[in-house]
Amino acid sequence: MQEIYMKTAVVTGASRGIGAACAIALAKNGYNIVLGYKQNRQRAEQLCQVIISSYGVGAKAVCADVACSADADALVEAAARDFGCTVDVLVNNAGIAQQKLFTDITDEDWNAMIGTDLTGAFNCSRAAARYMIKQKSGIIINISSMWGQVGASCEVHYSAAKAGLIGMTKALAKELAPSGIRVNCVCPGVVMTDMMSDFDDDTMRELADETPLGRIGKPKDIADMVGFLCSDRGEFITGQVIGVNGGFVI
Repeated sequence: MQEIYMKTAVVTGASRGIGAACAIALAKNGYNIVLGYKQNRQRAEQLCQVIISSYGVGAKAVCADVACSADADALVEAAARDFGCTVDVLVNNAGIAQQKLFTDITDEDWNAMIGTDLTGAFNCSRAAARYMIKQKSGIIINISSMWGQVGASCEVHYSAAKAGLIGMTKALAKELAPSGIRVNCVCPGVVMTDMMSDFDDDTMRELADETPLGRIGKPKDIADMVGFLCSDRGEFITGQVIGVNGGFVI
């Protein structure tokens, strides 16, 4: 029987990479964790066991396609139902990426990108806000990208979706602040995740060389910022777009 704690965090795309690192960072801070995943059930459930055994908090894996509003609602409702009827933190991390010439982007490519990376965050934020407004407290963190800030060639649909997250963050922060809810956006740079698996070693070395701090980012680099924003140390920060990119974009 899992012990119920006061704080609960929902992390989407949490079975691997940045999402998994965020889940661990929040578990270390005493949050029960609901891990949203779309395909990697085994990895999500394994991470739950690691969190429960290592940090003494509750953890639950929930399959959800966040592009579907019903799935997003069910994900957030599972958090409230299983962990004390509160939803204290939402980390909108679920996302896909694709490199493609603009003229080759199909309707399906565009809809999939916007659906997962932007609509998914909208769906989950709307579901979580219903609880947070009643609580008069809550934290929403959107994981965007440095390409949402400056754009990337051959990633027009990805850049557009991530830029949309930035706009949504700023608008939502203004609207929800009177209810005690903080909304911020973290923009990673080049981070070693499965999304980088198609890049060869030479390309990765070039990207490291282009980064002023001289290395590729780690998921933990992003998770540490998320953990800070979700702690008491970040209680006067809202509506901000924070780059964690090693100086790649300044």
